[in-house]
Amino acid sequence: MTTATPPRDPESRGVRLVAVLLALMLVSGLIDAVGYLGLGHVFTANMTGNVVLLGFAAAGTPGFSVPHSAASLAAFMLGAAVGGRVAARFGAGSRRRWMRVTLAAEAVLVAGAAVVAFAGPGTQATRYVLIALTAFAMGLRNANVRKLGVPDLTATTVLTTTLTGLVSESRLGDGTSRRSPRRAAAVAALFAGAILGAWLIRDHSPGVPLLVAAAMSGVLAMIASGRE
Repeated sequence: MTTATPPRDPESRGVRLVAVLLALMLVSGLIDAVGYLGLGHVFTANMTGNVVLLGFAAAGTPGFSVPHSAASLAAFMLGAAVGGRVAARFGAGSRRRWMRVTLAAEAVLVAGAAVVAFAGPGTQATRYVLIALTAFAMGLRNANVRKLGVPDLTATTVLTTTLTGLVSESRLGDGTSRRSPRRAAAVAALFAGAILGAWLIRDHSPGVPLLVAAAMSGVLAMIASGRE
């Protein structure tokens, strides 16, 4: 008598969500390098930083723009609203499918931004389109990542909470942390993304790092699993 092999759970196929989310931290570093260094001192992924920059601009500080930061904030919020709709649509089903749909949409939006950057370099209209597309993509992603609820990776664009937990729960703090490697990896990934983005912006146009970010999101969309 032979025993039938149980079918493999589709959710287990692919790269675990923790690894995917850490890779997305790197993509966030790329995106913010493009925004701050290539689009006139604006963040399109890190909205905490962007609100601070908006305050600098509102105070009349040279080198900062109220319209740029406000456009980024508005596009991010719109993306987050759409992301909430996506989460409501897919959240009760397969996490694997949900994440892949979200990342595929991000890849398309960022790829569109790269095309615009190559087609109309240096113009004010191009700058606003790039801000809008990348901020919308980051809002869409963050809304869905937050709903996934993976510990210490509920946001892939900011690190304040992660750094607080890393240090306060370390041996220097209360010594209760069991997720220090994950938190440290998140910090390292964002840092690496910022380095890569700054290097690409220094030697190339904004279209190049945007194309790299789109390619990474597209690959992650194909390989993400639903397991943590």
